[in-house]
Amino acid sequence: MRLAGTSYDISCPRLKRLQMVGIQRPMANDNTAIDLAEGIRAGVAGRRVLVIGAGPGGLASAMLLRAAGAEVTLLEKEDQPGGRTGAIQRDGYTFDIGPTFFLYPEILAEIFSACGRDLREEVDLIRLDPMYRLQFDDGRAIDATHDLEELTRQVAAIDERDAAQVGPYLEANRAKFDSFRTILQRPFLGPRDLMRGDMTRALPNFRPWSTVDGELRRWFKNPDVRVAFSFQSKYLGMSPFKCPSLFTIIAHVEYGFGVFHPRGGCNAITAAMARIAREMGVDLRLSEPVRQLTLKGRRATGAVTDKGSYEADAVVMNADFATAMTKLVPDAARRRWTDRKIASKTFSCSTFMLYLGLEGQLPLSHHTVAFSGDYERNVAEIDAGQAPRDPTIYVQNASVTDPTLAPEGHSTLYVLAPVGNLTGGVDWATLAPSYREKILDRLSKLAGRDIRPMIRSELMYTPADWQSQMAVYEGATFNLAHNLGQMLHLRPRNRFEDIDGVYLTGGGTHPGSGLPTIFESARIASRLCATDLDLPGASDLTTALPKEATI
Repeated sequence: MRLAGTSYDISCPRLKRLQMVGIQRPMANDNTAIDLAEGIRAGVAGRRVLVIGAGPGGLASAMLLRAAGAEVTLLEKEDQPGGRTGAIQRDGYTFDIGPTFFLYPEILAEIFSACGRDLREEVDLIRLDPMYRLQFDDGRAIDATHDLEELTRQVAAIDERDAAQVGPYLEANRAKFDSFRTILQRPFLGPRDLMRGDMTRALPNFRPWSTVDGELRRWFKNPDVRVAFSFQSKYLGMSPFKCPSLFTIIAHVEYGFGVFHPRGGCNAITAAMARIAREMGVDLRLSEPVRQLTLKGRRATGAVTDKGSYEADAVVMNADFATAMTKLVPDAARRRWTDRKIASKTFSCSTFMLYLGLEGQLPLSHHTVAFSGDYERNVAEIDAGQAPRDPTIYVQNASVTDPTLAPEGHSTLYVLAPVGNLTGGVDWATLAPSYREKILDRLSKLAGRDIRPMIRSELMYTPADWQSQMAVYEGATFNLAHNLGQMLHLRPRNRFEDIDGVYLTGGGTHPGSGLPTIFESARIASRLCATDLDLPGASDLTTALPKEATI
C-alpha cells in the first residue's frame, strides 16, 4: 500500500462543522488561511483548553480541540515547536532531535482530515524501500524490503531453515495487529475496560506470559533472524527479552504500511502541525515554560508561567509525564501518581547521541542498524543501567534521500546508541569523551573508513543532557517502560485519575511511546476532553478516513 495511492475526501460534513465553529478551509489564493470573524459557535464561547507542551501529542490535541470548538492556548518551553520531534540546526546542517522513522501515517492523516486538511498536501512523505539495512557484526546484512520474495531470499542466506517462516510470520502479525487495533484506539480508564468485547476477542493473540523474543522462538531458529524481527522493541526503549509479545506487531506496521521519511525530517511534521494550529486559531506561545498547575481542590483551573497566569476549563498535558507531575503539581495533590510511586516505576533506556555534519558522503543506507557482536549481552547491560561495552548503533544517513538537510557536497549523520538511563548511576560527564571515541570507532568500521577527518559540525547528547536540556525524567527517552504492569489502565490514564480536568497525551500515557501511538493518545485525550466539555464538534473526533483511503 503506497501513500501515492491514497484517495479521500475531507469535505462535508466535517468541513461544515469546522465552518460552524468559525474555521474556514483556506482557499488557494487566500493568504489569511482562516477567518475567525464569526468567533466560536454560540454556546461554547469561554470553553478554554490549555495545552502544555508543543510536542506531537500537544500539537495534535490543540488542532483537534480547536476543530471541535474550543478556545485553545498551547504553551511550549522551547523556542520552537516539536519537543523531541523538533530540529537541530547547526552550521547549515539540519537534524531531527529524536524520532527519525515515520510509521503508520494513517493516524496523522485522520487527524489532519478531522481538521479539514490533507496530510499529503502539507508534508512530503517519501516511502523508503529498502526501509533500512540490518548489519551484523560478521559482515552479513539484511536490507529490509517490502518485496516478500527478496526478503525471504535474504533470510535464507542467513539460515535456510527460517526462510519459509517469513511470510506466515508477517501474516500472523497482520492478524494480531487487526485484533488489537481498536484496543490501541480507545481509553483504558479502569479495570472494567479490560472486560470489553474487543479485549476478550484479542486475548488469544496476546500471550501475556511471553516476550517478543519468546514469540519469535516459535517461528525462527536462528538468533540473528530473531534479532532482525525483534530489534524494533528498541522503539519502545525495551529489550526484546523483556518486552511483551504483543509488540511483534511493530514488524507488521513496518512491512505492511511502510517506513517514511518526511522531506526535511520528522521535524517537518511538527512544523506543519504548528503552522496549521495557528491558522486554525490556536494561540501558540513559545519560550514560555509552565512553572505550576493551578488547582482548586483536586481540579485543575489553569497554569502559571514566568509571563503570567492562564485560566482554563481543561488542561491537556503533553510534557514528559514524570517530570511534569513531580515539578508542576504538589505531591500531596496527587492521589495515585505520587513522587514515590513514579520513582518506583520502570523506565525505558536512554540514548547516547552524536549529530554529525560531514564534508562528503558515506556509502551508507538511509537507515542502518549495526548490531553488537553479542546482542543479548548488549541489551542486558542496557537493562542494568550501563553503557554497553560493545554498543549497537543506529545511523541515519538521510542526505542520500533528502539533500535539503546539508550544504551541497555535505551530509548529515544522526548516530544513536541505546544506553542505560540515569538510574544506573553512570557518570556521563566523565565517560562521554571516551564513549564518543567508541561510537566513532564503530561508525568508522561500518563506513569502511575513519570518519573523523570528515566531521565539520558535531553535537553530543548523553542521558544527562536529555534530562537537563529536554526535561526527560531520568533521561529515559522512551518514557515509562511498556511492561505488563505499566500498560492499558495501569499506565497514567488519558483522563488523568489524580486531577480532575487534566488529560494526558504523549509517550507516558496509553497507548505508549512512538509517534503513531502518541498521535493516537492525542486523539483519545481530545475525544475525552471534548466530550466532557460538551464541545459541538466532539463527535467528529471519532471519525476515521473513509474505507477507500489506502495510505
